[in-house]
Amino acid sequence: MAIIRELNGYKPSVGKRAFIAETAVMIGDVNIGNDCSIWYGAVLRGDVGPIRIGDRVNIQDNAVLHATYGQSECIIGNDVSVGHGANVHGCTIGNDVIIGMGAIVMDNTHVPDGTIIAAGAVVPANQKLEPGIWAGVPARRIKDGSVEITAKAHDNAAHYLTYKEWYG
Repeated sequence: MAIIRELNGYKPSVGKRAFIAETAVMIGDVNIGNDCSIWYGAVLRGDVGPIRIGDRVNIQDNAVLHATYGQSECIIGNDVSVGHGANVHGCTIGNDVIIGMGAIVMDNTHVPDGTIIAAGAVVPANQKLEPGIWAGVPARRIKDGSVEITAKAHDNAAHYLTYKEWYG
C-alpha cells in the first residue's frame, strides 16, 4: 500500500479514478486531481510547500515533486506527464506538457502549455519559458511551440489513462 502521510495538519487528497502505486509516497499538503496516476517509487513531498496536480496527470516511476520552504510551490496543470526519475521542484507546469525522463525543473520556473522538456534537461530556477521543446544543460529552446507539440504531450498523458486501468 502507498505511503500517504498526514503532516503538520495536511493530509494528501486524491481525486476520483486515480491509481496510486503501492510504493508511491505522498506526504502533507498534496492535492491530486481526477484520473491521475502516481507510479512506483514516485515521491510527492508536500512538507515545506503545497503540491497541486490537475486532472489526467501521470507522475512516473521515481519522479520527485517538492518545493522550497517559504519560497515556492509545485503546481501542475492538466494532461501532464512527468517522466521517470524527473525532479519537479517548486515550479509551475502548464497544461499538455511533458517533463522528460531524468529532467530537472527548478524553483519559480514557469513551463507554459504545450511544452516538452527533453529527457535529461535542466531548467534553472526563475525561468519563464516559451512554448516549444527545451533540451540541454542548461535547457535551451530547440523548437518553437506548435499544435503538433501540444498534441504529442496531450496524447502522451492520454496513453497513461489506459495504462492506469491495467492496474485496476
